[in-house]
Amino acid sequence: MNKRNIRNAIRLSGAILFSWFYLPHLILGGGNTLIISDIKKLEYQIGFKLPKFLQLLYHLHTNRYYRTLFYHRLGPVKSAFIQWYRPGDRYFSISATTKIGESMWIAHPYATIINAESIGSNFSCIHCTTIGAHNGRAKIGDNVSLGANVTIIGNIRIGNNVTIGAGSVVVKDLPDNCVAVGNPARIVKMLN
Repeated sequence: MNKRNIRNAIRLSGAILFSWFYLPHLILGGGNTLIISDIKKLEYQIGFKLPKFLQLLYHLHTNRYYRTLFYHRLGPVKSAFIQWYRPGDRYFSISATTKIGESMWIAHPYATIINAESIGSNFSCIHCTTIGAHNGRAKIGDNVSLGANVTIIGNIRIGNNVTIGAGSVVVKDLPDNCVAVGNPARIVKMLN
């Protein structure tokens, strides 16, 4: 067993030891299909196979960024009852009105603000990402991947199967199946 797996096994033991603390979380979010799809997307991070409820318990206990997404998935009413005693990350913000599809993948989204109209399935982002509103909010399609420090501003549409490179500033629509980089972002490659 490598060091990473040992560390994760110790973290899992802590999550199980404090599982009583997360009972409201498991009761309110256990059957939510969007939460389950997020857990499936993150299962590789643990390093060994676990049932979904143990994966959920693990991420609730160890990942404050995941807790932010979890509370967004629950909605403002349900999350108001439980997020006060085990909050998410204060530097990762998701607008309560943003609609997010299944299987969102987040990797250390420190200093990230997500305020889109809608985001499709299989969305991924990294730290310092800003999706902001200016004369409307962005609509983002399925299978979109954002690098670090990406800014998307305004009433624009990002198509399906789009990759946006690190440091890009997107202020205009991007079509399906493309790679865009730069400030302002421009298409550098069309995908098949």
